[in-house]
Amino acid sequence: MKKLLLSIGVLFTITLTAQTPCSSGNSIGFPCDNYGLQSNIPLSTFGANSSNDSWGWTDPDTGKEYAIIGLRDGSAYVDITDPVNPIYVGKLISPVLDEFRGNWHDVKVYNNYAFIVSEIDGHGMQIFDLTKLRNVTNPPVAFTDDGVYTGFGSAHNVAINTDTGFAYGVGTDTFSGGAHFVNIQDPTNPIAAGGYANDGYTHDAQVVIYNGPDTDYQGIELYIGSNENEVVFVNVSDKNNPQNINSLSYNNFQYTHQGWLTEDHRYFLVTDELDEVFNGNDLRIIVMDVTDLDNPVVHMEYFGNTPAVDHNIYVKGDKAYLSAYTAGMRVLDLSDIDNMNITEVGFFDTWPADDNTSASIGDPGAWNVYPFFESGNLVVSNFSDNGGLFVLAENNIILDTPSQATTSFSVFPNPANNKITVNSGDSSVINEIKLFDVTGKLLLEESNINADSKVLDISLLSSGMYMVSVNNQSSIRVIKH
Repeated sequence: MKKLLLSIGVLFTITLTAQTPCSSGNSIGFPCDNYGLQSNIPLSTFGANSSNDSWGWTDPDTGKEYAIIGLRDGSAYVDITDPVNPIYVGKLISPVLDEFRGNWHDVKVYNNYAFIVSEIDGHGMQIFDLTKLRNVTNPPVAFTDDGVYTGFGSAHNVAINTDTGFAYGVGTDTFSGGAHFVNIQDPTNPIAAGGYANDGYTHDAQVVIYNGPDTDYQGIELYIGSNENEVVFVNVSDKNNPQNINSLSYNNFQYTHQGWLTEDHRYFLVTDELDEVFNGNDLRIIVMDVTDLDNPVVHMEYFGNTPAVDHNIYVKGDKAYLSAYTAGMRVLDLSDIDNMNITEVGFFDTWPADDNTSASIGDPGAWNVYPFFESGNLVVSNFSDNGGLFVLAENNIILDTPSQATTSFSVFPNPANNKITVNSGDSSVINEIKLFDVTGKLLLEESNINADSKVLDISLLSSGMYMVSVNNQSSIRVIKH
C-alpha cells in the first residue's frame, strides 16, 4: 500500500527517527556543535500548534526515562528510554482551557507525580500520577489527572524542593505574585502552607537546601527568586515566617527571568530575557557570586556569539544548559568559572532559519532544555509551531551507544535523482518504508511490502536531505539532487 503525502492541510502524527551525531556543523539539517539529534517529534503528533516548558521523570522501578512537554492545552508524556525510537504515551488536558491565556503550561516533578501550572485563570495546580505511564499498552491515550490544587488560580511557574516536599507557585494570583507555599509531601492531598509577598512578583525560582560555603546559612531552605528587576534570596525554612536575606540587581537589566545555582552553591547564573532585545547586546548570562549570602555580588557577565534571546538555564556538573530561542540549545563549560572564564562547548540549533532577536513575546525556537537524565539524554522543547520535542545527546554518547535499530538496510544510489532502492543486506524483510523531510514531516509511506528490496520514486521531491525509515527501525539519510 502506497501513500504519497504531499498535500497541504492534512494532519500527520509522525516521529522523525534519526540518531545522528553532529558532523561538520550539521545534524540532519540542524546547525550544531558537539551535540546531535536522536529523535524529533513534531507538534502535530500531540495535536498542538505550540509547546513550551519541558521536564523529565525517571521511573524508579523500571529505569525508563520520560520526557514531559507543556502544550497550549495541557501536557504530553513521551517514553524516551530508546531515544532513537521515542513513544508518545499520552496527553493530559488542562482542567481549564482559555484561547487567549493558554499559551503555556509549566511542570515540575516530585515523588512520581507531575505538578502542572498555567496562567489560565482558575487553572490551579494540576496533579498527575506518573506511574500511570507504566501501564499504557496502546499509546497514545488521554489521561485524567489525580487532583487539582486550587489555593491559587493562575501561576506563571512552579518550583519544587524535592528534598522537603514543598512546591512554590510563582507569578500566581496570590501573595502579590510572590511565592505561594504548598505542602505536597502527600502529593494528592496538597496543603496550603503560606507564602511570601515582600519582594513582589517572582517570574521563576529555584528552592534548595543550601549547602554552600556560607556557614551562616548552611542547612536552610533557600528560595532564590528571579523577580523581574533583581534576584532575591529568602530563607523559607519557617513557612510561617520567611525572611529576606538579601537581593541583588545588575547593570542594564531589562527582565530578570530565571536562574540556577552551580552544584557547589557558590554561583547563581541568571538570564535576562529582554536585554538582547532592548539593549542590543548579544546573548548574556549574569553570574552572581553567592558565597556570602548577606553580600551577593555580580561575579562576571558571559556574552555568547549570537544575538538570540536567552530563556532558561540549568546546571548539571560543570556544564550549564541554556535554551536560547532562535539559537536553540547552548552548552557552557563552567569548570573555570572562578577565574571568570566561561566557554561555549556545544550547541544544537532547533530553529535553523535564523538567530534573530525579536521584541515580540513568543520568539520561535528553544523554550527549555531538561538536562538531568542520568543517560545523558537531553530534552528540548520548541515554543514555535515548528520543531516540537527534540531528544539530543552529546556526540560521544551517540557514538558510544549501540543503536537498537537494525543496520542491515541500505539505500542506493545515494545521492539520487529520481529513484532509490531500499535493500536488505541479510535475511530481514522490508515491511514498511517512510520518508521524512528534515522537519519531521512525512512525505511518502509504503507498507505491507514483504520483500527484501523496494524501489521508491522520489522524482517529485525537491532537492535536499531526507530521512528514510525502514520498519520503524533503521534511519538512513538520503540526498536528493
